[in-house]
Amino acid sequence: MAQTIIIESFGGPENFKLVDREVGTPGPGQIRIRHHAAGLNFIDVYQRTGLYPIQLPHPMGMEGAGVVEAVGEGVTHLKVGDRAAYASQPPGSYCEARVMPAAQVCPLPDAISFEEGAAMMLKGLTVQYLFHRTTPLKKGDSVLFHAAAGGVGLIACQWARSEGITLIGTAGSDEKCQLALDHGATHCINYNTTPDFAAEVRRLNGGKGVDVVMDAVGASTFEGSLNSLKPLGMMITFGNASGKVPPMDVGTLAAKGSLKITRPTLFTHIANHEDCQAMAQHLFAKVTSGAVKIVIDQRWPLAEVGAAHSALEARATTGSTIISI
Repeated sequence: MAQTIIIESFGGPENFKLVDREVGTPGPGQIRIRHHAAGLNFIDVYQRTGLYPIQLPHPMGMEGAGVVEAVGEGVTHLKVGDRAAYASQPPGSYCEARVMPAAQVCPLPDAISFEEGAAMMLKGLTVQYLFHRTTPLKKGDSVLFHAAAGGVGLIACQWARSEGITLIGTAGSDEKCQLALDHGATHCINYNTTPDFAAEVRRLNGGKGVDVVMDAVGASTFEGSLNSLKPLGMMITFGNASGKVPPMDVGTLAAKGSLKITRPTLFTHIANHEDCQAMAQHLFAKVTSGAVKIVIDQRWPLAEVGAAHSALEARATTGSTIISI
């Protein structure tokens, strides 16, 4: 048996239930992993509220790290006793142990702690595909990155610095802006004191728009994000923290300078086993080299995951949050 957080209906954090569940034995292509920590991400909120529907009842959590306890037939990249970490479907990392598909579970280097592994996989792999798989970025390019003081944002700030990319961040307070700057952002805009962030982006970027906008905030920043791009720029909308982006007339993209737009997801990029493992190796190399430090600013026990969700939704967190198991 393993203590596991589940939901039986969509709604608020009060819907979480801590239950004992049978773990079972891994079948072909599966492993059993005993968690040391799980990560917290906005996708967990989207699934809990039903914005991203899942079949109920369902365990929760998309990111974790621990030790492999058993390996099913056909699994060759992991063995019993290996340290491992993952960001993977289906949800279920908020638990002591689980059986799950092995393909997107990655061997975790000894130099990276379980807490770091649990805090970095979904966020770090997201940054990897944003910078390297979505649109070509090179030294000297410019990026606007919203929520730059969050878990994904602080990794992105450091990643950009390591690649010679100008990153203009946004955050909701001067303290959060300073945190982004301390982690490699070239500039950071407090959107509460500078609501017309698009004009400020152009001022900071020599009077022109940026090459790429990376926006996980959604509805409240979408229009300003488009206005922050240079002609032929790329808008990457990859989250909905403030709500879903409303329908738009694609002719707007032409009017604003033949802009490009994409709505990627991490799980498309890591669906192929070899791609996932290669992306993870790139992420691990950034961390073990010291180019990227995983910032964990909040820790909550498994039984208090609801409080962790409330803090995340209130934008009362910085860096990454982990669930201690």
